[in-house]
Amino acid sequence: MKMLPTAEIEARAEKLLRSMKKCNLCPVKCGANRLSGEEGLCGVGRYALLSSYGPHFGEEPVLVGEKGSGTVFFAGCSMHCVYCQNYEISQLKLGRTVAPRDLARVFLEIQEMGCHNLNLVTPTHVVPHIVEALSIARTEGFELPIVYNSGGYDRVETLRLLEGIVDIYMPDIKYGDSAIAERYSGVTDYFETAKKAVKEMHRQVGDLVTVDGIAVRGLIVRHLILPNGLSGSEKVLEFLRDEISKDTYLNIMDQYYPAYRASDFPELSRRITPAEYRDVVEMALEMGFHRGIPFDFIGPGQK
Repeated sequence: MKMLPTAEIEARAEKLLRSMKKCNLCPVKCGANRLSGEEGLCGVGRYALLSSYGPHFGEEPVLVGEKGSGTVFFAGCSMHCVYCQNYEISQLKLGRTVAPRDLARVFLEIQEMGCHNLNLVTPTHVVPHIVEALSIARTEGFELPIVYNSGGYDRVETLRLLEGIVDIYMPDIKYGDSAIAERYSGVTDYFETAKKAVKEMHRQVGDLVTVDGIAVRGLIVRHLILPNGLSGSEKVLEFLRDEISKDTYLNIMDQYYPAYRASDFPELSRRITPAEYRDVVEMALEMGFHRGIPFDFIGPGQK
C-alpha cells in the first residue's frame, strides 16, 4: 500500500488527539478528558500503556511466516469480557506508560527484529497514540505492514482516519447477538456496531492479499466459538457471506477456555466440545467460505 505522506499522518494524529478531549474514539464514547490525564472507561489516559512486544509465532500463518508477527500488546480495553484470556493486560492494565517517541522506538525495534508486520493488539482505545508514534517512526524509516487486531467494537468515524495507514484489519466478531454481548462484555449494540466497523474495514482494504504466503493487505476475521452457542455463529457467518465476501479469510477459533470471571457464569464455565466447533466449521463450508482456518488445512474430499 502506498505510504501516506508524513504530514498527513501527523494531521490525522492531531485530529485523533482532539477526540480525546471529550473522548469518543470508541463506540462507548465515555466523554472523559483523556488529554488532561483522566482515564476513560478503557482505563487509559493521555499516554498508552504498553504491556509487551516482540515476534509472535502463534498468530495466523499468513501473518507469522518464518520471522513472526511483530505484536505490540496494549493494556486497557474498551470492552470488559468476563472470559478474557488476556485479562491481566486488558482489565488489570498491567503495562508501562509510553510516550509517543518511546512507542515509535518500539515500532522500529519490531522492524529491526525482522518481523513480517506490526501487529497492534487491542488498539481501539489507543488509536491516537499509535498514529502519533507512527508519524515519528515513519520519518526514521519504518515501513512494515500494519495489522489492526481488535475485538471488532470499533467506531467507523475513527476507522476512517486510519485509511491509508492500516494495511490489514483483523477484528474478532465475538457475537451475533448484542444482548449476549452486553451480558458478557459490557457493551451495547455490539453486533450492529461490529457490522458497520467490518464493512468500513473491508471498504478500505478489501479481501486478504498475500505475497509468497504472507499477508500484505486486506481483511482477516476471527470468530471465537463460545460454549452453548453463545457466539451466535450463524448470524456472524451470514453477515460475512451476504455483506462482506465469501472470499473473507476467516479464522474459526477453538481455543476458548474459562478464564478471568467465566466461572461465575455456568454457561461459560467449560471448554467447547469438538462437536460445537465442527458444527460451525461445517456451517461455514456450506455457506461457501474457503479461506482461513481450518479451511486451508482441510484436504480434498474432507469438506
